[in-house]
Amino acid sequence: MTNDTTAAATAETSTTDARRRRTPLVALFAAQLFSLSGNAIALIAIPIIALTETGSPLAAGVAGVFATVPLVIGGALGGVLVDRFGYRTSSIVADIASGVTVLAIPVLAATVGLHFGVLLALVFLGGLLDAPGDTAKTVLMPDLAALARVPLARAAGAQSTVQRTATMIGAGVAGALVALAGPMPALVVDAAGFAVSALLIVCFVPRRAAASPRPAHDGADGDTPVQGGFVAGIRFIAGAPLLRSIVLLVTLTNAIDAAGMTVLKPVYATQVLGDPAVLGFMVGCFAAGALTGSALFAAAGHRYSGRVVFALCFVLAGTPPYLAMALGAPVPVLLPILVFSGLAAGALNPMMATAMYGLVPDGMRARVFGAMTAGVAASMPLGAFLGGLSVERFGLAPTLLGCAIVYLVLGSSPLYLRSFSGLAAARTPTGVRGTNGSPG
Repeated sequence: MTNDTTAAATAETSTTDARRRRTPLVALFAAQLFSLSGNAIALIAIPIIALTETGSPLAAGVAGVFATVPLVIGGALGGVLVDRFGYRTSSIVADIASGVTVLAIPVLAATVGLHFGVLLALVFLGGLLDAPGDTAKTVLMPDLAALARVPLARAAGAQSTVQRTATMIGAGVAGALVALAGPMPALVVDAAGFAVSALLIVCFVPRRAAASPRPAHDGADGDTPVQGGFVAGIRFIAGAPLLRSIVLLVTLTNAIDAAGMTVLKPVYATQVLGDPAVLGFMVGCFAAGALTGSALFAAAGHRYSGRVVFALCFVLAGTPPYLAMALGAPVPVLLPILVFSGLAAGALNPMMATAMYGLVPDGMRARVFGAMTAGVAASMPLGAFLGGLSVERFGLAPTLLGCAIVYLVLGSSPLYLRSFSGLAAARTPTGVRGTNGSPG
């Protein structure tokens, strides 16, 4: 009886310790859920505000430029600041500042009035603050996964699932709020999400579990510390063929997606479908499919990942929605297509993230991920502007058809570019690096 009591007490203690170890990781995922849900709400509300105030697709494109240029700046500088001030502190400060900035838009609109130029300035500032916060949360994950004793590939899949869930929830909430109360109240909910995110990190992610990153080392002997800031991140990416290829591919497709999110889909929902609130459900359906895809990858998909699967998912994620809109698909047809494309898209981020975590050493994470954020976001302002300009010059349907064709060409590129063969690293369950920094 005594032995049974001792065994039961030991088991209970072990279970309690396991829960304690996993709490910071769960809190991180919850914080990402709230902050990214807020971002999804803003993605729906701000283009609708721009279209409502001006009636011009080009104005929506300009708003998209002011929303995406900060991602380049924030990615370039944010990674260095996150590495310098620490992941936990950077996440908290960025969330608080972003919440205040977002809240200023409906407050000004309800009091002294909101000039379009002021809206653009606030959108710019909010985007500038988002990038460091997102980078901090992203690079926090491997340390908290190690603390929780969760395999990195599974944690990366779970993180992507959370991100997709946030987009789905945020888009659905935005669609409902826009339909019931208009876009301004949606931004109040956005600001509340940032506040909850900051509170979760403060309360449940201890400082010792999110300690300052250790200096990264280079060279076979591991004795030479990596120096530099943003430039060091660029150099690291330039020296890794897989990272270079990922950045180039995502940079080019992000230009199309920026045009789609800030101009093409809002215009399609407003002018073709006749209901701006449908935009939220369009984004939500894509996110629901992506959530399922991320969950499937987290469970078993990493066993089958590679450049063939990656290319297939990329093509299916981008081409069908633009082609369907170009053909004038009604809501009952368009929404299932978006769910199907989201399902394919859900596997992309975990595949890339798992391979990247295996390539990037500790101490370099924030600056490499920051440089990558800046790189893949660099084309987004141009894409948003050209999307608005193209709709005004050539019409919506020809622009959508062009996007579908270009997405097909770009998405299939991993099939004939050898550098993408490194994506097989996503099959490694733990994402452990070899001593030379390549996937082990």
